[in-house]
Amino acid sequence: MPRTSDLIIPDLTGTLAVVTGASDGLGQVIATRLAGAGAELVLPVRNPAKGDAAVARIRARTPGALVSTRPLDLSSLASVAAFTAALREEGRPVNLLVNNAGVMQPPTRQVTDDGFELQMGTNHLGHVALTLGLLPLLRAGRARVTHQTSVAARSGSVDPDDLNPVDDYAVMRAYAASKIAVGLFGRELDARSRAGGWGISSTVAHPGVSPTNLLAAQPGMGRDRAQVSRRVISLLSRVGVLGTVESAAEPALRAAVDPSARGDEFYGPSRTVGGRAVRVPFWRPLDDADRGRRLWDASERLVGAFVGD
Repeated sequence: MPRTSDLIIPDLTGTLAVVTGASDGLGQVIATRLAGAGAELVLPVRNPAKGDAAVARIRARTPGALVSTRPLDLSSLASVAAFTAALREEGRPVNLLVNNAGVMQPPTRQVTDDGFELQMGTNHLGHVALTLGLLPLLRAGRARVTHQTSVAARSGSVDPDDLNPVDDYAVMRAYAASKIAVGLFGRELDARSRAGGWGISSTVAHPGVSPTNLLAAQPGMGRDRAQVSRRVISLLSRVGVLGTVESAAEPALRAAVDPSARGDEFYGPSRTVGGRAVRVPFWRPLDDADRGRRLWDASERLVGAFVGD
């Protein structure tokens, strides 16, 4: 298989990084690489046992790694508020935030604890609440915030005036909308930081296509077996047509820590489905500044009661 990585992560000693979805898959790779470069990691996890196993794997690769877990369920705004309040109470500036976690294709329309469609509520609104809740610490750390979108965001749309549609629901359309929202929010964060002098830079990444656990069995949301498409993806990954989990983590890593990366940039594989991590043009659904501003305002209203001062 051709080499897909030429990323050399700089020394991150003294850096505090928060990575969502790091108990397995892409997030586990991202967290492991950051720890190997000396970063201190906070891993927000929904499943404590999976979180403990992830910490053990990271420390096995990097003995003495500074890594801890905290409880967080992105599908619950109350849980996000508790997590961000705890970190604000500790008062340590956050230098890196990688909004990587996500859910995909529940077998039926499901909702979060707050009544939002599960994919929009978790992938987008949960991360909005997390980012805004940590904003004082991100500003203090002059942080880089990286948002993980998806190839599903190449087409489709999101309506800022209706982030919780009920009628005419289609699972993949809803997933694409959530990932378009992720990208638009990431771009608008960078714009508002530049306008307001917040000192935060915000980037967007996508992993291409690889055999992650998004399409694996997910009993917690009613999927008892892996989807057929995951088996096909795994086969194509093994023969080099698609990316591996390791290569798919590279765009977000480059967006987060490459010294040459700048805010409001988009990173992905050199081929849409796989390849080395490079800067890529924003897809059309992500290239709408007016929609991004409207989305930010609508999202802030929806999560505002749960975001601290």
